[in-house]
Amino acid sequence: FAVRGALGASRGRIVRQLLMESLVLSVAGAVFGLGLALILVAWLTHQGSVALPLLSALRIDVQALGWTVLIAVFTALIFGLLPGLRTVSGNLQEVLKDTGAGAGLGRKHERVRTALVVSEIALACVLLVSAGLLLRSFLKVLDVDLGFQPDRAASIKVDYDDNALFNDASVAKRSATFQQILARVGALPGVEAAGMADYLPLGPNREWDTPVPVGKVFRSGELPDPLVYVVTPGFIRAMGIRLRGRDFTWADGPHSQRVVLINASAARVYWPGEDAVDKILMRGKEEDRVIGVVEDVHEENVEAGSGSQIYYPVTQQEPAGAQLVVRTSLPPAALAATILHTLRELNPNQPAAEFRPIRSIVDRAVSPRRFFMLLVAAFAGLGLVLATLGIYGVISYGVTRQRPEIGIRMALGASTGHVQRQVLASTLRLAFAGMLLGTVAALAVAKVIASLLFATSPWDLPTYLGMAVALLLVAAISGYIPARRASSINPTEALRSN
Repeated sequence: FAVRGALGASRGRIVRQLLMESLVLSVAGAVFGLGLALILVAWLTHQGSVALPLLSALRIDVQALGWTVLIAVFTALIFGLLPGLRTVSGNLQEVLKDTGAGAGLGRKHERVRTALVVSEIALACVLLVSAGLLLRSFLKVLDVDLGFQPDRAASIKVDYDDNALFNDASVAKRSATFQQILARVGALPGVEAAGMADYLPLGPNREWDTPVPVGKVFRSGELPDPLVYVVTPGFIRAMGIRLRGRDFTWADGPHSQRVVLINASAARVYWPGEDAVDKILMRGKEEDRVIGVVEDVHEENVEAGSGSQIYYPVTQQEPAGAQLVVRTSLPPAALAATILHTLRELNPNQPAAEFRPIRSIVDRAVSPRRFFMLLVAAFAGLGLVLATLGIYGVISYGVTRQRPEIGIRMALGASTGHVQRQVLASTLRLAFAGMLLGTVAALAVAKVIASLLFATSPWDLPTYLGMAVALLLVAAISGYIPARRASSINPTEALRSN
């Protein structure tokens, strides 16, 4: 531009050319970004396994799209016009003196470019740390002991016309129907255990009146309201829940001793330091004998701890629904049609409910955390790409600008290895400067997102070390190509071109 200005081109003509070039680039980038956004939104709306409210209704807002395109174009115009405007508005003789081998815009502009690249590296650092912390949290969530074994188990909702089985049937009839269903399903090839419950873990549940241990006195607020499950014999085994004591049997009828199972948390609350088996719980005027203690099962989500839980048998307590759970030695999908056919033989009006692997219920419970982790990771990857391009551009520009100087050094005996090390050192200086600023910013951001972390410190050292290694590796790769090009400069040609 300085050469064109010196040859007589007006500033208006140069500005129009810059404006046109910037518009072409910015519009092309905006169109590409819009296409990518449409693809991503279409993909997100079909992620049925992600338990996020209204995700299927996600659409690109026209107003938000307009502002985004406007900002993108405006930013591109600003960064496209400013360098050229500064060139043509200055002293052309000084600019031409500062321009070597057709290279550039001066040391002042080079410092601005370097500052922008350092900022890109710092931003990539913040995004990488955030993504790393969320990834560590997600892995910790996956490692949580759920209290049951989700693998090789699946469930299906059992429905009947007008819910007559649950609302109008007697306890004896209801128990007989449940027993018939489980006997038929349990006899199918590949079925190791089968049971039913009105609710499953990691889903909606209910609370009942708080039972009180006989012979114990508690102050107000000391006894938490328990979560209640009404289950059939075999449900505990089908879910893979560890049990100390005995399970329910069909002999635990409405006229026999009322029995319950409680979880370990309830046992610690009701009888701390004692064996809860054979103890009595009072619920109103009813006495329930504890026949076993089961492991704590996560209730509404994987990350929340387990509170008090009580299991009642369907032979003594009316359930609110029926979820059939099957533990199988075969892939659950291989049994889906057979299970549904068996249920329809007993009830022709059984709808085609989904035969869901229990593992899919767990996956759905952790899907919001997985979604946000992948979202931040995508931004981190984008930031890393921008940092890579920025480092490569600045170092390549520096090599081009210093081509005569490098030629002189090589003519005086500098080895190719020395030149490469010098270029890589410049690259690493940029990386270290960006990492220093980025680490400070990442520490502040990590404190803000601490509430989103699970069993992970905001100052998790492996995460920060991983970020540093990733950025240094990217910086080294970005600087390697310019370093190779610098070491291949022919001293004679470099001096002649200068």
